[in-house]
Formats: sequence, C-alpha cells, structure tokens
Amino acid sequence: MSVPAGRTGPFWDGVAGRVPIPQAAATLGFEFVDADVDAGTIEVAFTATEAFTNPAGNVLGAFLAAMLYDTVGPALLATLEPDEFQSTLQLSVSFLRPARPGRILGRGRVVRRAGETAHLDAELRDAGGAVLATATATAVVIPLAEARDAV
Repeated sequence: MSVPAGRTGPFWDGVAGRVPIPQAAATLGFEFVDADVDAGTIEVAFTATEAFTNPAGNVLGAFLAAMLYDTVGPALLATLEPDEFQSTLQLSVSFLRPARPGRILGRGRVVRRAGETAHLDAELRDAGGAVLATATATAVVIPLAEARDAV
C-alpha cells in the first residue's frame, strides 16, 4: 500500500521511506501492510526471529507485547496531524496461544477517541490465522514537539 496523498508526520514519513523507521520497530521486523485512516484501522506485520524465542522455542511474550505496542500506537499515529504524536498511558496484553518464529500479522484500531484521549485495541495472528495475543491500550494525543522534548 502506498501512503495516502498528503499524509506526512512521523508515522507516514517512516512508512514512505522519507525517514528511517524507529530502531525498535526495525528490530521487530515491522512491515506496514495497510491502513484505513477514516476507520482508524491498521494492518502491520512483524518477523519473529529465532532470537525472540524462549527455551521451548516459542516467541517470548515480551516480544509479542512489543509487537502489540507497535500495532496500537501506529493505529492512532496514522490518524494524526503531522505535528501530533501519541503517548501510551496503559497497555494490557492477553496471551492466548504460543507463537512460533515467522511472520506475525498485527491488526489495530482506534476504538474511540474523545478529545485527546484514545482507546485502542489490537490482535496478533499467525500465518494460519490463529489469534496469538490481544491488547487494549489508552493513549493521549500530544504535540510532536512535546514528545521530542521529553526528558
């Protein structure tokens, strides 16, 4: 998918290749798949490598939580103006089944936005479509300059 006409800002600039994607996202093998800005939904994918596994060979839950974090955040970021950013206030994760290394699809959405507060959710699925983990989150929209000046 290409960047919607006229969309800029930290998220869209990374997706379009105008700036590098954040190192954390690159570590997770982040790949933008699709977004519906008007609906507040996003599809992304991650590549879970063998380096993400526990002694049983399953992807460590902390990596799945990071993937969910990098799904709910972009769901909101994709809807924001170029001078806006988001700060996650809360993230709750449920692990539903073990995940194996490979491609993991993330789907996120803005459930509701009231003023500067947004309620978000996401799920991760394996290549066969099985739901691996879900998350809900609360975030607040902040000025981009404030996010960059945070100490």
